[in-house]
Amino acid sequence: MAYPSRVNATPYERLGGETRLRALVERFYRLMDAEPEFHGIRKLHPEDLSGSAEKLTLFLSGWLGGPPLYVERYGHPFLRARHLPFPIGSAERDQWLACMARAMAEEGVDAELARFLAGAFFRTADHMRNREG
Repeated sequence: MAYPSRVNATPYERLGGETRLRALVERFYRLMDAEPEFHGIRKLHPEDLSGSAEKLTLFLSGWLGGPPLYVERYGHPFLRARHLPFPIGSAERDQWLACMARAMAEEGVDAELARFLAGAFFRTADHMRNREG
């Protein structure tokens, strides 16, 4: 899938860089923590979400074409392997995606960029599934 719009702009740049990325991730985890429809994925996280938020921010920075902060701090993410201890099926995937879609909408992510990211997030989240259902 081709990246939308601005020539040579990464999704990280289109999003607005570190400040906007942090705001998006913070909104994502606030929604996960507060909204009953995201309980299935919330229960897979520690009580204190600050470490999860920091790691997701660092990971997404590099994944979106910005500075590879996660790799610099922790090495290769081995994303699927890190998620294997958690039961992730279609329901958990779909909750994660719905939570992120809502966070993007509430943070005012450009609609074209949000559509592009939704597709990329789906492919990655679907790859994290490790159980049926």
